Amino acid sequence: MRTALAEAKSWHRPLMLMVLAMAGLVLTSGVGLVVDHREILNESVWLKPFKFGISFVLYGATLAWLLSKLRKAKRFGWWTGTVFAVTGVIDVGFIAVQAARGTFSHFNATGDTFNQVGQQVFMSGVLGLFGASLVVAIMLLFQRVGDAPLNRAIRVGLGLAVAGMALAFYLVGANGQRTEVKDAYGNPVTLAGSHGIGVEAGGPGMPLTHWSTVGGDLRIPHFVGLHAIHFLLLVLLALHLLGRRATWLQPERVRARLVGVAAFAYTGVMVTVAVQAFRGQSLIHPDGQTLGMFGGFMAVSLVALAGVVAAARRPVRLPVERVADFEKLGV
Repeated sequence: MRTALAEAKSWHRPLMLMVLAMAGLVLTSGVGLVVDHREILNESVWLKPFKFGISFVLYGATLAWLLSKLRKAKRFGWWTGTVFAVTGVIDVGFIAVQAARGTFSHFNATGDTFNQVGQQVFMSGVLGLFGASLVVAIMLLFQRVGDAPLNRAIRVGLGLAVAGMALAFYLVGANGQRTEVKDAYGNPVTLAGSHGIGVEAGGPGMPLTHWSTVGGDLRIPHFVGLHAIHFLLLVLLALHLLGRRATWLQPERVRARLVGVAAFAYTGVMVTVAVQAFRGQSLIHPDGQTLGMFGGFMAVSLVALAGVVAAARRPVRLPVERVADFEKLGV
């Protein structure tokens, strides 16, 4: 534990301060979920800052760790991480303030001055978060921060995270349908945009996430992409632990190939839910096309997995001259 804490102290400090701030927001929002009964679109006003806080804790800590592993352009990486940290605090801070005011943070076209200024800062922040993540992803693409399995997990994970963030550009206005709703106090609010496709704002949603159960929801591929790196790092950890007992998992090339298979399967999931959302289809009501796409990705992944495992467990055949050498030694 002491070793882990000592290592964490070397991580990108501004990002870790952001992580602490987000952890505080998670606690505050958690209390708000219990004691504050105000709702907008049939969900607690504190649910959105609660979810954003958790997401930024996970992604911010991961980014802080990755930046500490850079071998080149460390100073540039530090500034890039700082841009992400400052932008994250401002953007999620705006979400929290709007929750406290009992109104909307996303798509809010209300004419009051605070909201108008906040919306401009908020949309600019999306560019800052996306840009900083893209720069870090490119920097890590040309640097090795560990062995082959770790590098593959990091590069694919960050690439999918950037792709998931790119959907935020659509979320903040490309889908510019205007909808009239009410805030927590019953005051009318105009929403200029939506994360849903083929569904009205405030429609039926899943527990906790409130992803639409009747239409497409772009928050799903956004979420899947953003947390790709966490999934792949967990896969890597599992392979490391299993490798203590299974000797065929110990070679670096085997674990790198298995991470590649996991990355392909996860990419397939993200592509499937993204296409599903753009088709205006709910996650829990897939049709034949969606199931076929998902099944195709999984079938290819399983075949690749079987091939990698079979090759890794195949006995090594020594050349005849090497066998003779061992016999001379009495082995």
